[in-house]
Amino acid sequence: MMEKADSVKKLYTQMRLWEFPDQYVIQPTDGSSCSSLSISRKDGSMKLIDEIPEYRTIRVPKIFTIFGVVGMLRLLAGSYLMVITGRKCVGSYLGHPIFKISSMKVFPCDHSLKHTPAEQKRTEMGFWALLNVAEKTSGLFFSYDTNLTLSAQRLNDLGDESRLLPLWRQAEPRFLWNNYMLEVIIDNKLDPYLLPIVQGSIIFLLLYSFHGCFLRYALFLGLFILTVFIVI
Repeated sequence: MMEKADSVKKLYTQMRLWEFPDQYVIQPTDGSSCSSLSISRKDGSMKLIDEIPEYRTIRVPKIFTIFGVVGMLRLLAGSYLMVITGRKCVGSYLGHPIFKISSMKVFPCDHSLKHTPAEQKRTEMGFWALLNVAEKTSGLFFSYDTNLTLSAQRLNDLGDESRLLPLWRQAEPRFLWNNYMLEVIIDNKLDPYLLPIVQGSIIFLLLYSFHGCFLRYALFLGLFILTVFIVI
């Protein structure tokens, strides 16, 4: 019964990220009257809070608009939060919008690096450089409402119990680009922040039929998903 209750929680579609000196706070702004997520900048630990922390006017926190949490990556001495800062709707799948990620941003939670050996710091900085490259990864897609890792046939074959599960529970792990980065969020049972992301290419074709109808095809290359939409 607990899984069913949790499964009805929708994914947050737009949030505000507050950058405080000691924590990041992710506040849903899509009309969801829910708690905000606090992430420690010291060790990456997470907790839900009811109110945005107070701050002094001389140190106004930076504020970012984000459209999803990619996940948390734990490296040698620190954790790194990756979020979606730009998205573009590129079509629909089974009647639900599909978005392409246009920009991402990495936020370090690495205060512990101050107390690590110099060689380990250098190694960590090398990883940080790779994360900056990861921010520019292309061909990443997601949906807030439907599972992009399964074909329409397999989605149709899902039982009622499976359809009630959160999207990340329905998803095929081998097709999730952010599978590893979701683990920390899964451990903290933060379903509304668990956004499955896939990598590949998507092609939309609009064709006229002999009867003047539109035939719309959506093809995910690499995932072998073919969907046909017919609009009369």
